[in-house]
Parts: sequence; C-alpha cells; structure tokens
Amino acid sequence: MAAAERAALGFALVLASCGGGGESTSTESEGERAALLSLRYDDGPPPEDPSNRVADDPAARAFGRRLFFDPSFSGTLLEGDNDGTSPTLGQRGEFGKVSCAGCHVPETAFVDTRSPHRQVSLAAQWTLRKTPTLLEVAFPPLYNWDGRRDSLWNQALGVVESNREFNSGRLFFAQQLYRLHRDEYEAVFGDMPAFDDEARFPPLTGETTGCVEVTTLQGVSFRCRGVPGDDADYDGMASEDQQLATIAAVNGSKAIAAYLRELRCGPSRFDAWLDGDDAALSASEIAGAKLFVGRAGCVECHSGPRLTDDRFHNVGLSPALVAVAIIDSDDRGAADGIAAALEDPLSTAGDFSDGDRGVLPEAVGAEHEGAFRTPTLRCAAQHPSFMHTGQFTSLSQVVEFFDRGGDPHGSYPGTNEISPLDLTDGEKADLVAFLKALDGPGPSAELLSPPGER
Repeated sequence: MAAAERAALGFALVLASCGGGGESTSTESEGERAALLSLRYDDGPPPEDPSNRVADDPAARAFGRRLFFDPSFSGTLLEGDNDGTSPTLGQRGEFGKVSCAGCHVPETAFVDTRSPHRQVSLAAQWTLRKTPTLLEVAFPPLYNWDGRRDSLWNQALGVVESNREFNSGRLFFAQQLYRLHRDEYEAVFGDMPAFDDEARFPPLTGETTGCVEVTTLQGVSFRCRGVPGDDADYDGMASEDQQLATIAAVNGSKAIAAYLRELRCGPSRFDAWLDGDDAALSASEIAGAKLFVGRAGCVECHSGPRLTDDRFHNVGLSPALVAVAIIDSDDRGAADGIAAALEDPLSTAGDFSDGDRGVLPEAVGAEHEGAFRTPTLRCAAQHPSFMHTGQFTSLSQVVEFFDRGGDPHGSYPGTNEISPLDLTDGEKADLVAFLKALDGPGPSAELLSPPGER
C-alpha cells in the first residue's frame, strides 16, 4: 500500500475514533480531511538543484559540513556589544570567530538561540532580521526573508560577504580554502589555483578582509573591502584571477549547500495521527489542527507538507524594538529583495551557476511591497522568537497577532492581507497546542557537528 493510501486509511480511522464516523458523509468533513492530509510530512529528498552540480555528491556534503562549522573564513568583529561573554562569539576587534553554526545553532533547530535577547543575531554586527531555521531549507525557490537570493549557495556566499555576518570577502574565502582545506576541495572540484601566489593574489588575513576599523582625526569609521560591488578586495588583480577567486568561493558555497540539503525536521506527532495513531494528539491539538485548516484559515499561507506556500505576504506587522533597539519600519521586504536578485551576477542565471533554477519572477510586483517569506512551521515550536523581526517571543503572541488581523497601522509599505479571526481564548490555545505538535526528531546526530567529531 502506498504512503498516501496508508495516510488516508489511517486518517479515516482517526476520524472514526474521534466521532468522525469513519467514512465522511458531509462535504465539510471531506474537505477537512483533504486539507489535513495535504499537510502530511513528505520525507522524500528535496528537488534537484540544476544550479549546483555537487548538490547530492556525498563528498561535497561532507566537505560542506566541515565548512559550516569553520569560523576561519570570517573577518573582524565590529560591534561593541561583542564583549566576549557567552552569548557573543568573541570580543570586538577579534577575527576568525563567526561560522555558520554560530547563528544557526545545530542543537536547537538551526536557529539562533545563542545571541543576546535571542531575537536578531549578533555576529560581526547585529543583523536586521531574525535568523531563519535551516531545517527544510533545500525546498524554497527563493531565500532570505525578502527573496534576495535564488539558491542556497549564493545565499551562503552572501553571508560570507555581509559585514553584519562574516564580515569577509570572496578572495579571503578562496585563500582560506586553499590554506586550510585544499585536499578536500580538490577531491570534489579539482585543482585549485595557487592562491598563495602573492604576485597574483593580494595576501589577506582575517584582520584585513571585509570591513576594518579606521581611526582618523574625524573619529572612528570603517573601511570596507570585498563587499558586494566593491572591487577594492582585488587590489589590481587581473580579471582572470578575480574570476578564479569567485569560482573557488562559489564552489565552497556549493559544498555548504550540499550539506544543508540534508537538514530536515522529520515527521511529527501530527503525522502519526494522520497515519492512524489516535493517541498521538490530544483533544486540544486535534481541535487546533481542524481550526488551522478551517475557520482560522492558516492553511491559506501555511500549506503543503512543510506548512508554507514559499511565497511573500504582507501581514500588517508594525515592527517593535528588539535586542538593541533595532527598528526596520522602512524595510520594503520582497520589493527590494527580488529587485536585487534580478540584478545579482551570482544568481542561478549567471555565469557561476551550473544551471538556471528558473525561480525568479520576471519583475517586482505590487504584491511584494512590505511582504516577507512565509516560514515553515515544521519544528517552529523550538524557536525562541518569531516573525522576520524576531519581535514575538512565544507562539501565543503570534496567534494573538493573527487573531487581531495584524496591527491597525502596519508600518511597512503595501497592504495588509489578513483580517481579524475573532477566536476564543480556548481556540487560540488549541492552535498553539497544534503548532507544538509539529516538532519532528530533526537531523541525525552526526549532522550536528563537523565530520570526525562524534
């Protein structure tokens, strides 16, 4: 019997045990059944990625896993709040402290449970948006809260080049790959250029890559090298060598992307209930599931096996103070993000891609104003904060926000798409209970650390 048939049979039995009478005789119960079954977890592999020829290569996955945990590619910590205490990655002025795992903590659903306040992330500087989970990350068409990237690998390289995150650049990334990981790199991608040839490649260190602090008579400022659109990183390098540095950095990012494709939430108690385990959910959780696909209308955006439509929506959010008083009321969301993606030379339509994913829209539309990507709700109960701002710190606050139909005067451009739900206190509690029942086992233990450490 196929998985879908088993799920349908199991769900029919669950309906019977809950007073549903087995075979439904009403249009409403048939629709409810179909809506709930459409959310059943799919543990099949993510879709193929034509832009990354090593996406499913085991050696690339192992290499990318090692790179994910390696802070050696990062530049100087710029933010004064980096004081060396446990919620930070080091002290201001130190370098080589930021890895992907620093803000995507493997043991806690690959979200940031480390930074002070646990809302937005403190890496080289404070980020302006909450760090999203990496579980199920191989499935969306576009990345970042605003659709700024169209593949996992160019998203990873963007983090390296952001002076808020790694505060580094692609030349230093390439040089560190050569210095520290040459054998593993060449086993996957072939021979590397001689990035230690100082006549061709200006020697960089973690102290000199990215943005560095400069003190002048006018005060303290930052001088930045290697940021997107800035050729200062190359210091007169030949264009052919610039391209070689980019290729190496892209390849390292493609290896990281191969590892990320393995990170899954896994099936939850809700899925066990759909498969016929009538003891898997409480009465409150079952009521919340039916509300989710019914009167609350959550399924309109949080649809499918990952409970996301992977689209961008404006929900009338007014950003509040988070962490160190970060307010982003001028953030146009996908209107800016997708516009940048369409111009990105590192998009999957560009020369450094192995093939076009074909996921970018032709143009920015009015629907993108003030809109942000719908997050997956799989394993979301483990998150310490919610929304792209991280301003809500409990699922109850999230449900209250959607119940009131967003904020009366949402501060973002565009139009609020949601309306009040008028749920009772009991119904809101049922929805929260259901959301907590979506936690799965997460990735296998070996994926939570670099190769060879477990």
